[in-house]
Parts: sequence; C-alpha cells; structure tokens
Amino acid sequence: MDRRKFIKQTGWTFMGLAVSGPILGACTPKEKDKAKAAAKIDPNGLKVFWGDIHNHCNITYGHGDMRLAFEAAKQQLDFVSVTPHAMWPDIPGKDDPRLAWVIDYHTGAFKRLREGGYEKYLKMTEEYNQDGKFLTFPSYECHSMKYGDHVVLSYEQNFPLVECESVEDLKAKLKDKKVFVTPHHMGYEKGYRGYNWDFFTQGNQTPFVEIFSRHGLAESDQGDYNYLHDMGPRSYEGSALCGLEKGFKFGFIGSTDQHAGYPGSFGDGRIGVLARSLDRNDIWEAMKNRHVYCATGDKVNIDFRINNAIMGDIIRGNNRHIYLNVEAANYIDYVDIVKNGECIARLSGPMQTIVPPEDVMRAKVKLDFGWNREEKPVRWDGFIEITEGKINVATPCFRGAAYTSPQADKIGHEDDTKVNRILKADDKRIDLEMYSTKNPNTMTPAMQTVMLDVTMPKNGIIRTKMNGKEFGYTLGELLTGSKSHFMRGWLSEAILFNRAAPESAFMIEHVMHDNKPSRDTDYYYVRVRQRDGQWAFSTPIWVERV
Repeated sequence: MDRRKFIKQTGWTFMGLAVSGPILGACTPKEKDKAKAAAKIDPNGLKVFWGDIHNHCNITYGHGDMRLAFEAAKQQLDFVSVTPHAMWPDIPGKDDPRLAWVIDYHTGAFKRLREGGYEKYLKMTEEYNQDGKFLTFPSYECHSMKYGDHVVLSYEQNFPLVECESVEDLKAKLKDKKVFVTPHHMGYEKGYRGYNWDFFTQGNQTPFVEIFSRHGLAESDQGDYNYLHDMGPRSYEGSALCGLEKGFKFGFIGSTDQHAGYPGSFGDGRIGVLARSLDRNDIWEAMKNRHVYCATGDKVNIDFRINNAIMGDIIRGNNRHIYLNVEAANYIDYVDIVKNGECIARLSGPMQTIVPPEDVMRAKVKLDFGWNREEKPVRWDGFIEITEGKINVATPCFRGAAYTSPQADKIGHEDDTKVNRILKADDKRIDLEMYSTKNPNTMTPAMQTVMLDVTMPKNGIIRTKMNGKEFGYTLGELLTGSKSHFMRGWLSEAILFNRAAPESAFMIEHVMHDNKPSRDTDYYYVRVRQRDGQWAFSTPIWVERV
C-alpha cells in the first residue's frame, strides 16, 4: 500500500515534518524494515507499567478508608503510593482571620499522622506490596506557598517522616536517601503553592514533575483541563513548558491527587513507566532515568525514539531519525511532535469511521455504565460477553468520587468506598461488580467504564447483561455509531455502547527526519489527543548539537 492509498483508506492526514516521512502502515514489509533500520529501532524489551504515586484518603485530610484505597488500586494499576499530607512549614493565615480555618484544618491532620497514623500507614503499605505483581511505595506530601507543593516518594518501605523548615530544607535532608521529590499542581501562581522554577534541582532527586492531576494540566497555560479549583487560575510561570524553555531536563507524569481514597481514578491522571519488568528495582531505575510519561486516563502506549534514544534520554547528533508508534484506547484526534515548544508535525486521525473490508477485524469498544439523578450509588452486577471471536484485553476504567479536596458535608459521616471489580475474565466474558453515581455536573463524568480490545467478525455480538437487563449489538452495528439504553426509563441509570474503533482509528506508526538543529540542545516530545478528550504526553528526548 502506498502513502496516498493509506490516507484514503484510513482517513489520516499529515502536516509539517510528518508529510516527508514514511507511514509504516503503508509500507511493504521490506520498506518497513528499511525505514526502521534507518531509524535504528531497537525495542530493548521494554513494557509499559501504570501507576498513581500521588493520591489521598482519610489517613489525613481526605475521604475513603486506606485499605479500600489499596484494594481499588489493585483493580487497575501495577503500582501505587497512597499519600498522607504531612507538613506545611510556611502555612498562611496567622495574621488573617479569613484564613484561620486553614491552620486548624491542616495542623490537626498533621498531628494525627504523628500520633500513630504514619506507623499504621507504613505497615499497610508494606502489607500490600507484592514484587512482580503489585508494587507499593510510601510517600508523604509537603505543602509550600513559596516553593510549591511536593510529594516525597521512597524506595524503602520503612521510611521515616523528616521534619523540615522548608521544601529546600527537606530536599537537603533527603539528598542521600533513595527518594524522589516531585512538584505537582505546578500551574498555580508562584508564591501561592504554584511551582517556582528558581528552586528546581535537576538530577536524581527530581527526575520528573507532575503535569496533570485533578487540578488540571500544566503543560502550559493554555489548552484543555484549565485550573478551576479555588486555589486559583493556571499561569505560565510554573508550567512544564516554562521549565523546558529555561533549559531544565525532567520527565512528565500524571497522578490523580484524588481525595476520595480511589488511586488511579479514571480520567484524573496516571504515570506510565517504561521498564523491563514489574520489579521494584526496574520500576525505580526507569523512573530515575525519566523513562516515564503522563496519561490523563486511558492507557495510551507511546513508543517514541530518536536515533534509538527513548523518552527521557539525552543524546548527541545533528541527523535525527524520529520513530513514533502510538496505540491509543479510542479514536485518535491528533498526534503532535513538539520541538522546542513548537509543533513541527501533526498526524490527524480520521474524522469518520472507515471500516476495513475484512470480515474478522480488531477493534476497541468502550461500554459506560452510569448517569441517573439520584444521590445513592447504583450497583451494577452482571457481565459483558462476545458471541464470536476473542477478547484480547479488557481494561477497567474505574472512577472514585470526584473530590479534589475534602468535602465539608462528608467529614464525620462519610460513606464507605465502593470498590469496582472485574470478578472473572476470559477471552469471551467479563464478570463485573461496579458502582456508579449521578454525574456531579454536566462537565464531570462519574460513570464506570470497561474498554474491550477484541478480534471478532463483524456479525459477532457484543452483549451485556446488567441487573437483569440485557442489550447487545453486532460489531458491525457499533462501527456505525454509539447505542444507549436507560435501565428503568427516562432519567434512570443508563448504558452506553460507544462507537467501535477499528485499528486504523487508534494506531499509527511513522518515521520522520529532522536534520536541522535549532539550539545547542533541542528537546522533542509527543502529545496524543483522543477524540474523547483523553490525552497522553511523552517525556522529552534531548538532542545536543554536534
């Protein structure tokens, strides 16, 4: 298949540097191997592992039982750290009656942590650790008006609280420890818990920064996921692009910063780690080497290389062979290659579904369960199955309550966390127990979701039976559009079969070349946007001019 035929049959369009490169999906096997050889592609046996290393429960200020938080994390993550709030050296409000509640609210939680809460936390964190299956890391958070808020993540399980007078003092006291000190919600105003790049310490202690969470996206001061919390608007001075333009080298991660005891809550942020295995040392070394990236929710796989360097690496060379392979979880809106803060190539996915001619095909289909207008959670008991073909992977996209900070009406009489679970799964059927609530507003989803990656004939049926009601559609029908059903009539809970996505809609493999260094050190990174609003951001690769 040539380039013109590929574009016609898949709906992809290309702009900028991408126009001059070969689309590997349009190449013959011989041409494909030649293009990969030119780009020096070596997979190195790396896999993507997913985690959430910054989230909160009721161990300090937040909601949700700590044990249930770990149970929720196990359902859809490979590793986790549940994070207690621990200190705020420059807490404001001493001379401002308007902020007096800030002191009482936080210092009370810090005191409870030191009166036995932290020991309980460390014990449970170690209890849930299973090397090779599910990793847990202890952490704690230090707030700061001047320096911005930071999370300390420890490799060691028995990690003591280190008292400090400032974030800089904390970093100095931890400089010989096996820890990461990571800034987050960076886009708030400097001096008001936004990040201050004047105090960035490049190296092993801060190899990455958290650019996305429930607070919003701090890639820059523009674009999706604006800052809407009462802590203030989003500004450029703490953003990732600001730090990159200052010449700093750091990775991008997401974490939820969720305050409802639901680590990994879908759509609130995740970290992807490129490592050889789910071994504690492998995961830690990958994070230390910046082999990480940020996803808002969906587990988007990004294989991004320049001259065989992977995301996070620093290399030298004027001839830059850029290789990109993206597999998203839904329809790709576009993929950007960013160089020095400018988009140099855009690969745009199809606007319309282009159905392949083959009868048996691979596709991805999301099923959403939720809606209604009642405060009480709806329990979903049942299964999803296919009548023909194979379920390659069933990915849970489970959400906790949409809390970015503690809720005043829940303190003292909060509900138990409802843990969503895949009870049993094989290549034909998924058994589920899920809980949904009404969407808190028209911009915030609270549905539970399962994403099916299937290989099946177009006349094969995808069917769900939930709470005694059964609905199903052929894959061919779902390729033409989404289908929805109320469970008990209008304004009740509902099920949505999302439009099925063929491979051409969620995958792209491409090689490009850039032989024009712009600076002594250029940085490149990848942005992937799905049409459902989910994003992923690779960590940059830095290339020095020879």
